[in-house]
Amino acid sequence: MTSEEALKTKILGRLDLSREVEDEELQELIFCVLEEESAVEYIPLEEKARLGKELFNAFRKLDLLQELIEDDEITEVMINGVQNIFVEKHGRLYLTDRHFVSRDKLDDVIQQIVAGTNRLVNEASPIVDTRLADGSRVNVVLYPVALNGPVVTIRKFPKEQITMDRLVELEALSEEVAGVLKKLVVSGYNIFISGGTGSGKTTLLNALSQYIPKEERLITIEDNAELQILDVPNLVRLEARNANVEGIGEITIRELIRSALRMRPNRIIVGEVRGPETIDMLQAMSTGHKGSLSTGHSDSPKDMLRRLETMVLMGMDVPLAAIQRQIASAIDIIIHIGRLWDKSRKLLEIVEVMDYNGEEIDTRILYQFEETGREHGRIAGKWKKVQDLANTEKLFSAGYQTL
Repeated sequence: MTSEEALKTKILGRLDLSREVEDEELQELIFCVLEEESAVEYIPLEEKARLGKELFNAFRKLDLLQELIEDDEITEVMINGVQNIFVEKHGRLYLTDRHFVSRDKLDDVIQQIVAGTNRLVNEASPIVDTRLADGSRVNVVLYPVALNGPVVTIRKFPKEQITMDRLVELEALSEEVAGVLKKLVVSGYNIFISGGTGSGKTTLLNALSQYIPKEERLITIEDNAELQILDVPNLVRLEARNANVEGIGEITIRELIRSALRMRPNRIIVGEVRGPETIDMLQAMSTGHKGSLSTGHSDSPKDMLRRLETMVLMGMDVPLAAIQRQIASAIDIIIHIGRLWDKSRKLLEIVEVMDYNGEEIDTRILYQFEETGREHGRIAGKWKKVQDLANTEKLFSAGYQTL
């Protein structure tokens, strides 16, 4: 049987490259070529359908990755050079039977991905973060940094936004906790979501955004646009930009935050803070933009506060005490989420950020997840209220009496 590469070559030879070929025309050409091949050597209908889809994906989409991207059960795709492609399903890793026929073919797919967001990756600049059209996060590392060839990691996001109700169904939190979070968002508390890699920070941030009052003006700022915020009519989305080949044209998160402050926002959402832009986010939270949200990597709320201190110091040389006062003034609530041993993602703590006491920032645990045992190989537990909210001014102003 004619190889897939030979079929691609034959189709490419018939394409009119002097003009843009529509998808329907390409599909018809692929069908004609397969019919011709089947007349010479019979190709079963099922095999013909498979070849037709794979050939179309090779020309117009992400080649053999496309089927993995379209599989809703797959949450992550990991390409380790041309030979090994791993996927994550239901929290577990599996080695697929797929591989790229050559490094050139993998390079072509990588360039197609990064070109979609006007990013650049090559041996001179071998690392890039970008995204797919559906918002899925993509990290690329090329040779010579990646010794076993191009490495691509794709973190997929659900095609449909996961709502707070859905998170309750998934037992990521309880109805009572969801109600508490709604009151905190509506009341305009500045909220920071912390957690480890893959714990669901962006998912929870998307879910929280559904509680933002529809009459407010919201500005989102991200390295790569991943947030899927719906039903907010007055929404402005900003995305950072890397430098071009000449090393110019970079637009950083810091610049976007400063620009956003001139756009008359009610709230600002910074997708994730990783460095000196933290100080600009904290200043935005402290200057009247109540109800702003952001996320960051940490192992606990206390660890998140320490990491924020470190990130601010990356951008300016000021006394630590001044930074701690700024953090305590800007952030009202830290929501900490985690990925547990059974691969489930759960909200672990809701912590109120109190004042700076002269040595460190005081915190107050409002809600906490308590593990009670195991049921059918999964963690069983409940969310327990630990203490009442101390800073109730925003809550009362929004018309609520208690959490």
